[in-house]
Order: sequence, then structure tokens, then C-alpha cells
Amino acid sequence: MNDPVDVLIVGGGLVGASLAVALAPLPLRVALVEAVAFDAPAQPSFDERTTALSNASRRVFEALDLWRDISPAATPIERIHISDRGRFGFARIEAAQQGLDALGYVVPNRVLGRVLWSALQVRPRLSVYAPAEVVRIEPGPDSVAVEIRRADGSTAAIGARLVVAADGAKSAVRTAVGVSSQVRDYGQTAVITTVQPQQFHGFTAYERFTDEGPLAMLPLADGRCGAVLTLAHERARQALDWSDAQYLAELQSRFGFRLGRFVKAGRRAGYPLALMRSAATSAPRCIIMGNAAQSLHPVAGMGFNLGLRDAACLAEILADGQGAADCGSTPVLARYDAWRAQDRRGIIGFTDSLVRLFGNPLEPVRL
Repeated sequence: MNDPVDVLIVGGGLVGASLAVALAPLPLRVALVEAVAFDAPAQPSFDERTTALSNASRRVFEALDLWRDISPAATPIERIHISDRGRFGFARIEAAQQGLDALGYVVPNRVLGRVLWSALQVRPRLSVYAPAEVVRIEPGPDSVAVEIRRADGSTAAIGARLVVAADGAKSAVRTAVGVSSQVRDYGQTAVITTVQPQQFHGFTAYERFTDEGPLAMLPLADGRCGAVLTLAHERARQALDWSDAQYLAELQSRFGFRLGRFVKAGRRAGYPLALMRSAATSAPRCIIMGNAAQSLHPVAGMGFNLGLRDAACLAEILADGQGAADCGSTPVLARYDAWRAQDRRGIIGFTDSLVRLFGNPLEPVRL
């Protein structure tokens, strides 16, 4: 067995990598295991999608000294426009009225990934195993024995006082430590791409509810918009095979002409949507966070922001010194559970309610 570590993070996506950067300045031995190399085309966390960062997330990245490298690629959201197709009502939220420079920021995932992994390379106290996968986990009273397998087939054994499951909605770590999960399939797939409108987006993010699901348009730095079109699974499979002209026409019919005509579309990709919620956010010597703890519908752009707060919360607890003697102790786990409970419950409930409320076919409910 290698020298034991204090914290072993399984999953080097956006949340896991953010936690690793946050823990790096602390007097802790930290290791990170990620199944897919950062620069691999198959890396799911750093693909062509964009992420809408809240102002709270911006402050977290500022505290980690990463925002100066992220901000050149960040497009501010100065206003949000929300509407329901076929209804007259709408809502507008403006940053200036709230006394803010921006309501949030849209950042390409690949930029976030590049900045995070660049920061990890200069943390001498951090050990990174990538690509590598966890093949065995054995929790004990004082530590967890973890066996990993590298891409060349070699194995290594790592002892950790605390294991963090940040390995996604189908978390192998969560399953290994005996924490169950509930899954609600929304029956929808998000078809994601970028589009070029005739008119400048004016730093406005649009959320439009339709009979088939919500449609989001996020402003990008070069005048394009990130389009998230939600469709039933079979309809989405068809949409991935549409010609660009057919796709743009379908998008136009749902969105209208607030930005003029859509003249160009990028490569499309589909992502099935479901609500996944773990039964607990911790187990003996294990903390579960990010998509491993809750995987949300993208309707309100809450998923990564909630996961980043998971990471920031754990880093704050360990920085307070509670984990100095044993970062996997019961008091540390209990404080994490208590701190995250209300935020997690509120965001999951809000996001799920939006999807189900606006998707309800009953006319009195829709009114």
C-alpha cells in the first residue's frame, strides 16, 4: 500500500477537480483518481457544453484564485427572460435592478476544465491518478482501503481517512459504500448545440417553456447562443439526425424571433435527463457530492452550482480544523450532512417542481 492519504477524491470532473484545488493549500495529503484523461475526446466533464455560473460560484473561483483565468471566456448574464409558449405572461430579471454587474456567467466547460487541471499540475501535495479507475473499496474503522487500476493494467492500493465520491450520477463509490439512490426519468433528452442568431443576444439568457419541454438560450462571448432544446427521447433521437435547416426551423418555431432568425447551428449532442438523488450524502468515511449526490434537470442551471457548493462546504469544514486529526471522523461527516441538507433539499425541490409544473397537461394547473 502506498503512503496513506487524508482525502481521496474519486472523480476529476468539474466538482472533484474544484475540491482538489480547494484542499491543496491545506496541510492534508490529497489524491485524485479520474477514469478519463483530461485531454481525451471522451472526457465527459469537459465537453462542448457550457455552464451557467452563479455569482456565488464566481466568488468560490475567486477564492481559489482561478477566476482571473476563467473570466476572459466568461459571458455575463445581464438579464433573464422567462416565458411560456402559447401564454402571454413572462418574467424579466435584470442585474442592474438588483445592483449587480451580472446575474451569472456562461463559461464553456472546456475552459473550466483547462483552468482546473492546470491548477492541479502545480499542487505538489496532490497526487493525481489519471486515467485510472477504482476497482475495490473496503471501509474500515480508521481508514478506507482503495485499489485502483491504471490504463496500463497496473494496480495500486491507497489508504485514505476520507473518500469523496465525485464520480457522477452512476457513482461506483456510492454503490460500494452501500448508499442507494432514487431515479426519476423525466422522459426527456436535452439536445445541446450552439446557434448563430441574426441579432446580438444583448447578454440575455432565455428560458422558454414549451409543451415538449423547456428551451434555454444562453449568451456566448462571440455573439452565438448555447441552445438547450428539451424533447421526448424518441423525438430527440430524430432531432440529432435532422439537417441543420430542419433543426433551426424547429428551434425557431419554439423560440420565436426575439433574436431574429437563427442562421447557423453547431454540432448537436443529446443528454438524457433524469433526477437522481442519493439516499444520503455520507457513509462511514465517505462523503458524496456533486452529481453522485444529486443529478438535476438543467432547467434552472442549478446542477454544477449546487455541486460546487458541496465542494466549498467540505473544504471550509476541513479548513476550520475539524478534520486536522481525522478528516473522515463522524463529526466531520455530520457537519457536512447538516450544512448541505437545506440547500440540497431546496434546490432539488425547486428544479423538480419547475419541470413537473410546466409539464403538467391539466389546464387548471397550467393556468
